[in-house]
Amino acid sequence: MNQSNNKTTHVAFFGTHTFAATILEALLSDPKISVDLVITQPDKPVGRKQEMQESPVKLIAKERGIPIYQPDKLKISDFKMQISKLPILQSEICNLQLGVVAQYGLIIPNSIINTFPHGILNVHTSLLPHYRGASPIQTALMNGETETGVTIMKLDAGMDTGPILAQKSVKIAPEETYTTLDAKLAKISSQALLEAIPEYLSGALKPTPQDNSQATYTKQLSREDGRVDWQKSAQEIYNQWRGLTPWPGVWTEKDGKRVKLLKLKQCENIKDIKDIASLPARQGYWIFDMNKIFVRCRSGILEIFELQVEGKNKQTAKEFVNGYGKILNN
Repeated sequence: MNQSNNKTTHVAFFGTHTFAATILEALLSDPKISVDLVITQPDKPVGRKQEMQESPVKLIAKERGIPIYQPDKLKISDFKMQISKLPILQSEICNLQLGVVAQYGLIIPNSIINTFPHGILNVHTSLLPHYRGASPIQTALMNGETETGVTIMKLDAGMDTGPILAQKSVKIAPEETYTTLDAKLAKISSQALLEAIPEYLSGALKPTPQDNSQATYTKQLSREDGRVDWQKSAQEIYNQWRGLTPWPGVWTEKDGKRVKLLKLKQCENIKDIKDIASLPARQGYWIFDMNKIFVRCRSGILEIFELQVEGKNKQTAKEFVNGYGKILNN
């Protein structure tokens, strides 16, 4: 099929989170692209009250009146049934030509990939083959990387192993967090995707195989990954916080209580801390200096600005010291 003869590219979009919502908005802004179906994860209970929450991608699809499919698991028979119901198939002799996936969260089987004449393009937030897997942004930050990027690739049956269409790199600022880097990558991903789609469909842009010998991998994160090990350096723990905030968050335990560390930073001027030389040098020691909180690490000291004791509301360091500091005995 020569896409240059077609006025509109009919697309199915797979995505769930905020990053994916930005990609979806970009696709919807392109007059030559029609998003005819959105596939997103089922609504999930959130918060203490476990209220059902719709994904950012679903909210956009509802607002735009795009058909939505929310399976627990993708099956080709159910997927074909969803496609057969699309209004576009009843009004035009047309088919979904291309799939686009970004932060979807479920495995897309080969049988569904092959449903699309041009396959599915995946928006991945690393410079593949580095950082394949579920947590490339978080892992890059935790590892203290100074550069990352995005990759537009053809989806295959492997874990981010498909051939590459385009890549764009970006610098990581020393105080970059997951939230800011995610937004930055979403913006450049949108641009890279919209540039790649017409070139790919016309045949001008050819997929390039990845060098599997250079591959590195990331894992699915859990709350346990946020546990702070005070035997690590202040830089390592700060990088952990940069990558894992807001989710799953970084936390520690004191006197049997879980304490979530919401905002922290390396302390550069430790000489300003009162009586620092006379305080115990052991890792994990909490220092209360006026209305501030500092914690010793293997090397260096972290200052905690905001935190949350389990079962309590979040607090500033001043509020915590005045109210709950006594429960955390060193």
